Amino acid sequence: MPVTGVAGAKSSALSGVSCPSALSGSTSRVERPKLPTAMHSLIYHTALEVTTPDCRYVIEMTPIPRSSGVDRGVVVEGPVGARRAGRMRIFRYEIRRWGNGAIPDVTYAIASPVRVSSDAREAQRVLDLVPQVPALIWGRDALHAGDMWNSNSVVSWLLASANINVARIQPPPGGRAPGWEAGLAAARRAPGSRLAQPGSAW
Repeated sequence: MPVTGVAGAKSSALSGVSCPSALSGSTSRVERPKLPTAMHSLIYHTALEVTTPDCRYVIEMTPIPRSSGVDRGVVVEGPVGARRAGRMRIFRYEIRRWGNGAIPDVTYAIASPVRVSSDAREAQRVLDLVPQVPALIWGRDALHAGDMWNSNSVVSWLLASANINVARIQPPPGGRAPGWEAGLAAARRAPGSRLAQPGSAW
């Protein structure tokens, strides 16, 4: 669910789209063993796009690419799989707050965009919170939430931490977004959090 906003030049928006994605972050249908039809589901990758009167920002967790000379607005880096492995670039991820950036998988979006908010203050809170996203180990359940930390965790953490109602956000039919509950669990542990219970069916 890369999150994308569609707004006029004088407005602010925070909204989302959904993309089927392998857990590596590439956008594709996840290959699974043959299961009964009722057990099949797509796995979704999520990101955010925030539109303000001054700029459009892409917020996304991605693998760290080889140096390209492009300023991607990286504000957080974290390890993949294990803390020690994060010493190498290929085992680190980055979280971007990229002004006028792009979501590579957006053309594969399903049931999107999903408008999350049209409130300028909420949009700004999300932008301000991005550098504070916990740099937990990707793919691990460090919080013992029964869910692993990944790109979906970043999105749910940001929305919940900005006091945006996540209870009404649902995945597209037939899909799920692992990591969503891990983000909510991290937000609930923050001092002064208003989020008391898991917020959605992701």
